[in-house]
Amino acid sequence: MFTFAPFFLDFYMTNFEIQGLNPEILKAVKDLGFETPMPVQARVIPAMLESDADIIALAQTGTGKTAAFGLPLINMADASRSEVQVLVLCPTRELCLQITSDLNDFCKYLPDLRVLPVYGGSSIEKQIGALKKGVHFVVATPGRMLDLIRRKAVNLGTVRNVVLDEADEMLNMGFIEDLNDILKMVPKERRTLLFSATMPDRVAGIAENYMRSPLEIVVGARNSSSENVKHLCYTVSSKDKYNALKRVVDYNPSIYGIVFCRTKRETGEIAEKLIRDGYNAEALHGDLSQAQRDYVMQKFRIGNIKLLVATDVAARGLDVSNLTHIINYNLPDDIETYNHRSGRTGRAGKTGVSVAIAGLKDKSKLKQIEKNIAKSFEHRDVPKGRDICEKQLFSLIERMERVDVDNKEIDSYLPVIFKKLEWLDKEDIVRRFVSLEFNRFLNYYKDAEDLEAARMESADGERKKRGRRAEKAEREGRSEKFNDEQKSVRKAEKGYTRLHLNAGKKDGLYPNILIELINQTECGNQIKVGKIDLTKRDTYFEIRSDQAKMLLKDLKNVFYKGRKVTVSAV
Repeated sequence: MFTFAPFFLDFYMTNFEIQGLNPEILKAVKDLGFETPMPVQARVIPAMLESDADIIALAQTGTGKTAAFGLPLINMADASRSEVQVLVLCPTRELCLQITSDLNDFCKYLPDLRVLPVYGGSSIEKQIGALKKGVHFVVATPGRMLDLIRRKAVNLGTVRNVVLDEADEMLNMGFIEDLNDILKMVPKERRTLLFSATMPDRVAGIAENYMRSPLEIVVGARNSSSENVKHLCYTVSSKDKYNALKRVVDYNPSIYGIVFCRTKRETGEIAEKLIRDGYNAEALHGDLSQAQRDYVMQKFRIGNIKLLVATDVAARGLDVSNLTHIINYNLPDDIETYNHRSGRTGRAGKTGVSVAIAGLKDKSKLKQIEKNIAKSFEHRDVPKGRDICEKQLFSLIERMERVDVDNKEIDSYLPVIFKKLEWLDKEDIVRRFVSLEFNRFLNYYKDAEDLEAARMESADGERKKRGRRAEKAEREGRSEKFNDEQKSVRKAEKGYTRLHLNAGKKDGLYPNILIELINQTECGNQIKVGKIDLTKRDTYFEIRSDQAKMLLKDLKNVFYKGRKVTVSAV
């Protein structure tokens, strides 16, 4: 087993005037408004400039990792050599595009340096054409990079630096074999830079196999969440989840965040309900075209959307600043995914809140998450109607106090307004103004029940229901084995084909994981998934018959938990 070489850095950068960085790079950094480097930048940049050692940097999502590796790599690049010198591998096309955008910003005054993003879902012919013209940096998702290698469209023999960004996410998505195949094609004398939020055994395995005495730079504690993120938990019955979500949102009038759901269907349903109930929300999931995704994300980035309802797959690689809240409508099955979700808030020194809307059966999972993030959840009662009304009221008053008044434009209207309102005294005007803006909340919550009390009653009712179900099952002689047999022989609906996958609940495979595996494929965003049946060791699912052949072909190269999955028609 490898050991990390110790690395301690006394040098602390108070600005980006770093000895050895190209003046054109520093000028671009200044244009971006960077003043004081973030901790990961303050430690990685000097280490890269002062040595050619491999580096492992453990830091949360959104801590400035792109600049940490991008600035020194741009500084080292030779624009006169029209060949691939740097390969950056990342898990999703969104992150691929974000990294490319950042690198281009850093190269603003170095126009001869060319950066190319390569990812699935975009024309591979255009990417091959760009490679033929010559590029210095390639930012790629593993699947598309392998396609280019197989077509002999890219030469990695000239690569001197490889960056594995969000390595834990790439492995969670089943890219271990792809990474192995790609790294074998890069010269052994390269420098490898591994950036990850967490350090599970699989990431350590990559480091052991492909890195030479790496320096480890840890920003914060290993596998811990950001110190700037508070973790709250509201426990409710399943029937109260949506109402609890609305109350959490209403209790935070200035909320700007992401609501994470398990499946594409649930994402669409929750977003539709929120929009119908008057909330500024949109859905982001795999059924959207790239143009639709870009449109939704642009609206979210500029703040026209306050709540983005998304699956983990759809939200990977999103880089949005100033998020106040992450809301886990469902806790993820993969505990490390919670860390990635919560790491999207509390960035750049700002504070954030990660909310878990937990079910009655989530107690053990909450404890696992607490152990993983080295923090405890603050368990709270779901906000009561009166508390929400109070929060909203004072938020309204604060907004009124801070509003910018254009006296020049409004003064001409005031005499008529004063004349119109002269029959009202000051207290009446305030009451009417507040009621005009505030009646929706007052009317909605005046008779609303306490969800915490409802949760306790529901828990007791659930226990009784479970007891009755158990008695009935015993009476009728139904066993889990018999149910599994029923699932295995069930016929597909008309127009659908039933497929079998060789992993089940015992392997930690649940519907959301299955959807993620499908979304990893080239055709994933087009696939319409029907019924899903899970047994201990097997998964049966239905897709449209006209898509079956295409998906079966693509799933040949998909891995789950480090092993290749086998999928066949039933």
